[in-house]
Amino acid sequence: MALLGFRSSPARAPKDAAVADFLQGHSIEVMPRTAEKVEDFRSLLPAGTRVYIAHIEGTDIADMVATAARLRAEGMEPMPHFPARLIADRATLDDWVARYRGEADVRQGLILAGGVSEPAGEFHDSMQLLGSGAFDGFTRLHVAGHPEGNRDIDLDGSMKNVSDALEWKQKFSERADAEMAIATQFCFEAGPVIEWADALREAGIDLPIHIGVAGPAKLQTLIKFAIACGVGPSLRVLQKRATDVTKLLLPYEPTEFVGHLARHKAAHPEFNIEAVHVFPLGGIKTSAAWLSAHSKDKE
Repeated sequence: MALLGFRSSPARAPKDAAVADFLQGHSIEVMPRTAEKVEDFRSLLPAGTRVYIAHIEGTDIADMVATAARLRAEGMEPMPHFPARLIADRATLDDWVARYRGEADVRQGLILAGGVSEPAGEFHDSMQLLGSGAFDGFTRLHVAGHPEGNRDIDLDGSMKNVSDALEWKQKFSERADAEMAIATQFCFEAGPVIEWADALREAGIDLPIHIGVAGPAKLQTLIKFAIACGVGPSLRVLQKRATDVTKLLLPYEPTEFVGHLARHKAAHPEFNIEAVHVFPLGGIKTSAAWLSAHSKDKE
């Protein structure tokens, strides 16, 4: 009953025009095991929605490719993860690319290091994958961004290594045929995100940014994922919410966070965040309902 109430209430509220504009071209993420719970993606998402397919350690490539093929058949644009540290060698990388292209007509990929400490083989970062030439012919390549830094990359808590990597990727994008963008980890506080995005532009990194947003979920669930994924200072937004008894039992929604960014984008059209990428931590159906409630109506 709580879910039904959550889904019906936003639909009756007037839509925020700035948020609706900001949500155009949004994307969302699934894993093969979560995709299995969706009867038909066409009932949840607009045709052509970019759907990232997260490749978690231990996931069989056959399941990844089958999920991509299903998404393609149901009118979505599949974008599988290519995690460097899970790929044993160049032959494996070429096999993955060939299977995705041949069985699911995959043309887009998120190239990242991968969330494991020890590489499975010769690849240990996304730059090795990008420089391999394996993705020649892809129309779009996304790379990871970390608005709050990444302790796995910069052990000292600085932004040096992640900044150096983005500079390399910026230069790579200038000679690549594929369109490129930065897809970020999810955050909860808009102010620091705006400062980070502005700092990138000032540093000469003009790759468009697809900002990570945590979809609606129970507060306890979000805190668990945020800690596990290394979300930094903006975790305080959730911690503050946890101390408010009136909000403790209510599901978190990203409306305030997205609204802040949307209004900034409306006032500064040159702002380099161009899209929203939703992590459906509370379930893809819940996130899809929130997106539908706040996005532009179909004409």
